[in-house]
This record gives sequence, C-alpha cells and structure tokens, in this order.
Amino acid sequence: MCSAVFRKFFVICPGKSRRTAATCPNADRYTSIADSHKSSNMVTEEQVRTFLTDHPHVLEDFVLDTVEMEQLERWLIRKSKQGKRLQETSLVDRKTSLSKWKFCVHADKRQMLQNLTHSLQDKPTQDYVLWELASCISSAVKADGFRLYMVDQEVPNQLHLHLGLDHKKNNTPKLQRMKNSVSIPSHVARTQQPVRFSRGLIDARFSENVINELHSEMAHIQCQPIVESDGKLIAVLELWRRESGGAFYEEDEEIAYSYLVWGGIALHYAHLYLNMNQQKSLNDFLLAVVKSIFQDMVSIDSLVIKIMNFAQRLVDADRASLFLVDARNKELYATIFDVGIGDDSTVEIRSHSSNDDEVRVHPSKEIRFPLGTGIAGQVAMTGEILNIKDAYADSRFNRAVDQLTGYTTHTILCMPIYIRGSIIGVVQMVNKHKGYFTKNDEEAFETFAVYCGLALHHAKLYDKIRKSQQKYKVALDVLSYHNTCTEEEFESALRTGIPKDSMGIDDYYFNPFELKDMDKAKYAMFMFNDLFGSGGFDQACLLRFILTVRKNYRRVPYHNWTHGFSVANSMYCIIKQANGAFNKNESLALYVGALCHDLDHRGKNNKFMLDTESPLAAIYSTSTMEHHHFNQAVTILQQEGHNIFSKLTNNDYKQVLGYLKHCILATDLALFFPNKARLGELVQTKTFSWNNSTHRGLIQAIAMTGSDLSANAKPWDIQVKTVEVIFEEFYDQGDAERAAGRMPIPMMDRQQTNQQASSQVGFLTGICIPCYNLLHTLIPETKALLDMCKKNLDKWSQIDEDMKQKK
Repeated sequence: MCSAVFRKFFVICPGKSRRTAATCPNADRYTSIADSHKSSNMVTEEQVRTFLTDHPHVLEDFVLDTVEMEQLERWLIRKSKQGKRLQETSLVDRKTSLSKWKFCVHADKRQMLQNLTHSLQDKPTQDYVLWELASCISSAVKADGFRLYMVDQEVPNQLHLHLGLDHKKNNTPKLQRMKNSVSIPSHVARTQQPVRFSRGLIDARFSENVINELHSEMAHIQCQPIVESDGKLIAVLELWRRESGGAFYEEDEEIAYSYLVWGGIALHYAHLYLNMNQQKSLNDFLLAVVKSIFQDMVSIDSLVIKIMNFAQRLVDADRASLFLVDARNKELYATIFDVGIGDDSTVEIRSHSSNDDEVRVHPSKEIRFPLGTGIAGQVAMTGEILNIKDAYADSRFNRAVDQLTGYTTHTILCMPIYIRGSIIGVVQMVNKHKGYFTKNDEEAFETFAVYCGLALHHAKLYDKIRKSQQKYKVALDVLSYHNTCTEEEFESALRTGIPKDSMGIDDYYFNPFELKDMDKAKYAMFMFNDLFGSGGFDQACLLRFILTVRKNYRRVPYHNWTHGFSVANSMYCIIKQANGAFNKNESLALYVGALCHDLDHRGKNNKFMLDTESPLAAIYSTSTMEHHHFNQAVTILQQEGHNIFSKLTNNDYKQVLGYLKHCILATDLALFFPNKARLGELVQTKTFSWNNSTHRGLIQAIAMTGSDLSANAKPWDIQVKTVEVIFEEFYDQGDAERAAGRMPIPMMDRQQTNQQASSQVGFLTGICIPCYNLLHTLIPETKALLDMCKKNLDKWSQIDEDMKQKK
C-alpha cells in the first residue's frame, strides 16, 4: 500500500518532486529512491513516512488534490476519538460503503438538524431531543431497533428504560426502572465507553447470564454513552440488529458519534431552555407568593397556612409542616402544621419528632418540642438540609405518628428558614408525588425560603404593631377619660355662664394672676366669642374644648394653664386692636394656637429632650415640644364633642389647621431668629406686602412669638412674679441635668441665682426688643408691648449693674 501511495505521489506531483530535490538536503536520497522504484517495488513504509515527515507540503498537496471530502471527515472523526476510546481489536473485517457515509455525513445529518431545529420550537425538552436523536442514529446505522436508557440524576448508577413519549401527558417520557444488574447498558454507563457485541462471540466483560438476557432478535448490539459537554452522562443508547443485519463496525460507532456531536448542540439548547423555563416558572411562582403573602398579612396563622401550601406546590409534596423557633425557650412550636393538598380551615395535627415524651401539647393545640429533637429539631439546631429518601430507615423519624394516623411517610425534605443569618423556622415537606426530592427542589426552596423569612419577620412585626396599636388605643381611651373635662366641670361652667363684663381683659397689661383657673376658662370663651361671634360655633363644644385644654396643661411652675391663658389674652389684644390685619381664618388659628401652644409642656426645653433621648425627641427631631403641642391640640379636637371647627367648610377647615400648625411651631425660639431676619430684611427694604401670603406667614409667626413673650411686656409687678416662676422651672431642669451627670448652664443653675438679672437683660435685649420692634413697625397698635418691654429692660439693667457693683 505504501508503495502504491509513494508511486502515486510521483505520478501526480512530478513537478513537486523536482522542487523538493532542489530544497531538501536529502533530495539525492529521495531521487534515488524514486529512480530505483522504476525498476523495483522495494520502497518501504518507513521510507514513505520519512519522506512525508520531511516534506509535509507534499502530503498536503496530495490530500487537497486527490482525497474526497467524505474520506477527510472519516479521518477527522477517527482522529478526535483516538484519545478518548480504548484500543480494541476487531474480530471481523470492516467493510464500509462509501455511499453510506456520504448519505450519513451530508443528507442525514443535515435533515436531522433541520428536524431537531423545528422540533425544538414545539417540544424543547431534553427527553424529546434524546428520543429523536436516538431514532436518527438508529436509521443512519441501519439498526433494526434501539433502546434508550435515561440516567437517574439523583442515583447516577440507576438506569430507566425510555419506553417512548406519552402524547397524552404533554410528551413526557414513559420510564421503566431497571434492575442494577451487570448488563451491557449498565457497563457502558459505568465506564462511559462504547461497546459492540455479537451473539455467539466470547467477551470477558459479560457473563453468560447477561448474554442470555438479551432479546432473541438482538443478534448484534452497539451500546454508546451520551454525555453532555461537561462530561456528565445523561443517557445510554443501545442499537441492535437481527442476524441478517450483520455486525456493527467501528464506522457505525463513528456515524453515531458524529450524530451525537451535532445532536449535542440541540441537547445543549434543550438544557438551556429547561433551565430558563424552570427559572421562569420559579419566578412566576415567587411573584405569586409575594403578592399573596404581602398583600394579605393579617396574622401569623394565615401566613403559616399560605407558606405551607406554597411549599407543597413548589416541590410537589403531599404534605407540609412549618415550625417556628422560640429562641428564648430553645424550642420549636406550631399551632397549624402538616397541611395537605386542598386543606383550608380543617388541619390535621401531626409531628415528626422522634420522642413522644418530649412533645408538649398545650391546651391551645400548640405543639412544642426542644431544638435537636427529631428531624425538624435537628435542622433547626444545625441549619443543615435533610433530604431523606427513606424515612423508615432514618432513626430520627418517629414511626408512631404514622401508626396513629394511618399515613405512610416515604420521603422527607426538611429545610431551615433564615432571617438576618438566624434560623427563625423550619419547613418540612413529606412524600414527593413522583420519586424523591431532588437537588432542584432544594435549590428552588432555598430561594422560596428567603421570601418566607421576610414574610414571617414582617408578620411578627405586624403582629407586634397591631398589639401596640391596641395598647395605644386602650391607653388613649384611659388618658382621654382622665384628660377630658368632666361632666361636673362642664355643667358647673354652664350654670354660671360666660362673663358679660370684659374686666379690662382687652388691655395688653391685663394681669392673668388675678383670675382663678375656672374663671380663666370662662374668659377664654368670652374672648373667643368677642372675636368670632357665637353664631358660627357650637357653644357647648367650645366650652368643652377650652375646659379640656385647661386640663391638659401640666402643673409645672411656668408653662402651665396660666401661661397659656396669658398668651391667648395677648393674642386677643393684638387681633382686636390690629384693625383687620389678619383675616378670620388667620385670626382663628392665631387665637386657638396661642391658647394651645404649650399643651402638655413638661417644664423642659427641646435640648433637654434631645439630650435625654426622650421618646418625644425620637418622634420629632426638630421643634420637638412644639410638634407635640400641636398634636395634642389636634387630639383634643378629635375627641367627641370637642371639634370647635366642625361648622367650617372643608377648605376653611384644612386652611385653619394648616395655619394652626404654623402658628404653634413658630413659638420655637430656634425658628424666631430666621423669621426675624427674613421679615427684618423685608421691612428694611420696604418690600413687605400684606398681599403676599409668605409675608403674612412671617408676621403671624412674629405675632405668636410676641404673645408668647408678653410676660416681659407686662407691668413690673407682673414681670417680677413671672420671672420668679420662670427661673423656678429653669432650676428644676438644671437639677435634672445635674442628676444625669451634666453641668447646667448658669441661667438654669440653682447655685447661681445671682445670674437672673443678667439673664433677663440678655433675653430682653436679644429677643424681646427686636421682636416687638418688628411687630410695632407692621402693627403700630402693639406699641404698648414695646414700651413696657423697654421699661422692664431699664429696671433689669439697673439691678444687674447694682449687683455687679456689689461684687
């Protein structure tokens, strides 16, 4: 053969041989070989190999000019398999029809790929592709039949005979589990090497029993592994022929291998489709879970039932249980568990604990058992996933439960539910409807468990919030009872009636200390009716409101009911004497805001609330007490029989509440300085306009501050008495600060009482005088406040100077 090839080289390529002689150092030797060949056939194979090794281009030219495409493909297939298969000695001469190869390589494979492409669009499943691929290979090698064995992905050594596709069940494969005996397919699955076998021949790999088990028509067998690109075995293909069909040869293996290479593309895309479809199904499932769970988070019990039902559907389990972790007592507990398909309100109670003595059933039908007990307890304690294929073979399983209920447990999948790295529950699924729980089930449930954890966590929070709301309602009911005016107070005030004589109450210098507390309430109602009339407001409602406001001022030295009434009296004077500077809704908000501006004041300032981390400071980070005062006012308005704004239109009601909040918040001195700066600039540049709502808001704020500080614009005797109670409250706060380990500022230090005059001078100079200057500029009728404040400043300055001289 080598002689024929060598001779053919020189016949076809004479020019090339001369070119070789000119460029090769051994050209003379090869020329002599060629010459000698003319008279002798003694050219050896070794000489041909040597020549071709030194002159590869000669072989290349020869192959390209002479060798057919089919022959090239055969060589490529053999070369690719050379390193992957065992060397076997053929017992029969191999004879392959070139026409058969031509049919295989071109026509059949092209048609197969077209068919697979079309079928993938309709039935893109791995089982379908494998079945179609096996049919194509069987036809290509002229087999009389084939068998397709599917590998169990959970038990790799287990094969299932593919009996065809069930068209009634969406082309799902009909599988028959095979015995784990030593057979030709199981040998191929184990070694992942192809086997050719003919009946009557001796093969040491297979016993006589294996040969006898072959079907009578199966005279010749070719068995090949089908592997994925990552080397994972997915099936074994067994082809067979009758005696008349002849044995299988290496070329038949090559044909099958060629089909498998191309078919592998279809398998790859079928696998991708399967993964994408599974992921889409899981995503749709999780979306349904999220919608169902988070849209209707009414109670823990309803959520538990939903989680168990979803868990059953996710892994196709017959029953499911959910146990929650009691970290304090180190127990698992459940009130609803072991829900089966179709269960709603009727729930069968079962447990899979391994020790009946350790299970405690409470009268509420709650079941509890220690962590580490049984399958669920083990998962809760260790966090490991338990996928049990035979429950009765596991010592942790409690058989007594099955005996009591008549239920038979075969398989169990038990998995933990985490939140923030801690196990908060365990879900236990029982009896998968088809086969065992798989790795895919575990992975899908791990994703599902994330949402379960979030849902359970939020359900617990919701439950706490719901209970807190109920406690809040109870507390509010108790507080409203004690902080609302009594019927006796209301009836008594109603009997004595509202004063008809103003008693000089419309004077800026009115002394609030002259009136008793109940009389202050009556005069507060008098001032309200004087400003707004009695026709547009429910008088009984107004009286109840004022009496309740009075009751909600705490008994602190300064920020008490007397201060609230005094501020309301000053605002009444401003509104009454300002000749319509404010409209009705503004005036209503200003007067009610002044009356309510310090409701429930605790005698401590905002800084103290922040420093002591008061709950109020946690709710309101800025203007802490002022926000609280406004909310207290709204709370009183919301109580039955207290809404003095009930006869207002919707628009007026909203506007008055907006103004009311603005006015009460304006009493925070931290807001006074920016308000003063903005309004002062408008006044200085003469751009202030009463028609501008923003400008009006600024003058409202300054009017509120002026009223709040009006004790400093009262006659000297009233001023001195007021300063006494102010500093008593300051000293109380200083005492609390010192008790908390903080040093109070000198103004609040009881040990530095000589600072009172100096503090007053600073306060009047820096805050009061600038405030009343602005107010007087825009509302000239408030001049009396500015004048008296200046007189008081002069006296405090003299006292301060005298004290400095004494030092």
